[in-house]
Amino acid sequence: MSKVKEAINMTRDEVEAAIEEYPVAILPIGATEQHGHHLPLGVDIYLAEGISKRICERTGALLLPALPFGYSWVWRDIPGTISLQQHHVEAIIKDVAHSVNRYGVKTLIIVNGHDANNASMKYATRELTDELDMNVVYLFYPELESMMAKHCESTTWHGMIHACELETSLMLALKPELVDMSKAVREYPEKPALYGKSSISLGELSKSGVYGDATLASKAKGEKLLESFVEKMVELVNSVSENGK
Repeated sequence: MSKVKEAINMTRDEVEAAIEEYPVAILPIGATEQHGHHLPLGVDIYLAEGISKRICERTGALLLPALPFGYSWVWRDIPGTISLQQHHVEAIIKDVAHSVNRYGVKTLIIVNGHDANNASMKYATRELTDELDMNVVYLFYPELESMMAKHCESTTWHGMIHACELETSLMLALKPELVDMSKAVREYPEKPALYGKSSISLGELSKSGVYGDATLASKAKGEKLLESFVEKMVELVNSVSENGK
């Protein structure tokens, strides 16, 4: 594995040389929002950045600074939350892509740690296809359902992951000093009939902020999940680099 090339710590000359050698950059994007009483606000940032670093170690890609804010409307009334409008997230992604493309990046990989950013990534990528001669790929926990079935004991809350066994396990593997398992809980709130069809939000449903069972989390599970996600993402990054698609 190679040393991670972190753009924020490099000089202009070092960045130029890195891109000439391997014109691929990775942009981690996350969010600043509540994750229960046992996890920090920066979970989605730490996970996106941690996964991105491991991908860079194995591919030689340039690591861009992580975007710390995302679309977090559902938690907007909880202290600490910072929420960007969805079209602003899309615009930032596009601005980053245009910026790095100007000096030679041929492929931009977006690694997302926050589910609500997925729509912004999707539409930004579509628009960039018509604007730039550059590959743009967006990734969010590939094969999530099968990975959870293999490595986790609990089920999701209607397919959603948030401060649950999966995220807590990944944090125990990457940032254990920021996890307080004595405060971890299990909560599966009732799903209102109008959820997803109205303005009813996640912030109104869970008392703890947990959706799932955080008590079952462990570092061992997190390390297995992390390795599985990274391995799959590296395959995807390599396939883009080799095939130009």
